[in-house]
Parts: sequence; C-alpha cells; structure tokens
Amino acid sequence: MANTQSAKKQARSSLRKHDRNRTRRSTARTKIKKARLQIEGGDLEAAIAATRQAVSSLDRAAAKGAIHRNNASRRKSRLMKRLAALEAQQAAE
Repeated sequence: MANTQSAKKQARSSLRKHDRNRTRRSTARTKIKKARLQIEGGDLEAAIAATRQAVSSLDRAAAKGAIHRNNASRRKSRLMKRLAALEAQQAAE
C-alpha cells in the first residue's frame, strides 16, 4: 500500500489510466475480431470496411499508449495479410 501522499495520488492516477487503457484495448480487440469474421465470411466489401475500422482502432490505442506501437503494427500486418489473401482468392474466382 502507498504510504506517501504522492504515492497515493500516483496509485489513483494509475487506476484511472488502467480503466481508460482497458477500454481502448477491448475496443481494438473487438474490432479485430469483427474484421476477422468478415474476412472469413468472404464478403470483400464488408471485410475491407471492418479492417479499416480495426486498423484505426489499433492506431488510436497505440497513439494513446494503451498498447505498444510495434504490437499495433504486428496486429495490423496480420490482419492485412488475411485481407490480401481474401482479395487474391476473390480475384482468382
């Protein structure tokens, strides 16, 4: 438990930041999941729109410090890779 006044204030601040970051991470995860479901569903237009939203959410979470920028970049890369595979599949048909 924090003893000094500044440590108590920092603990309160950390809790507020934790709640804010948790919301941002959760939103990003939800949008990633929706994008992956759209990609697996095979609807290209919906998949592109959902992926755009997921990428935006990841960028926002990284900018606010909720996740590391490399983590956001890695997730975006994996998502775009799946989308590109769907586009290639659609083009082949």
